Amino acid sequence: MVNAWDEKYAMEEYRFGKEPNTFFKSVLDTLDAGKILIPAAGEGRDAVYAATKGWDVYAFDLSSVGREKALKLANEKGVTIHYEILDANNFDFTPNSYDAIGLIYMHLPPSTRHWFHSNLITCLKPGGLMFLEAFNQKQLPNSSGGPKEIELLMTPELLKSDFTALVTGRCYEIQTELNEGNFHKGFAEVVRYTGRK
Repeated sequence: MVNAWDEKYAMEEYRFGKEPNTFFKSVLDTLDAGKILIPAAGEGRDAVYAATKGWDVYAFDLSSVGREKALKLANEKGVTIHYEILDANNFDFTPNSYDAIGLIYMHLPPSTRHWFHSNLITCLKPGGLMFLEAFNQKQLPNSSGGPKEIELLMTPELLKSDFTALVTGRCYEIQTELNEGNFHKGFAEVVRYTGRK
């Protein structure tokens, strides 16, 4: 079976651009560099940015094409990232491994999402930070990106429920103007979360 994300990333351009997600950058720029996990890393824009800031970056995604483009971008920026081809269901949740975990637009089916988010918490070191941006359920009518199945979209309440074991810093919905390549562009409804172990 052909990986849908391999097909989406097969274009020469970077689908969501080469610059990091705005929220990802805003959070990362406040932290001291350490070891970070970036699931659903795609073409590597956030992973590579973290590496340029001195982070030890571990990333994974389903797409081998995304990985190739991420490694190419890392090479362009003169940095190294660790990037595996991996399904979320097969991730090894090694306890107390990461100083931060950045989840940017990782939309999973509800049963997988809750299980994955809950288990990710074990991977954070004590004091480690989880931060997330995803499309809100209010995003459905917009054409600026994201899944078209409401069960794949999020709300602040869902995130608080998934991350009950963390001390929530911020959890809110916001309207924003996306300008991330040609496929996250325009008015969007997103949710943002930060929580500390």
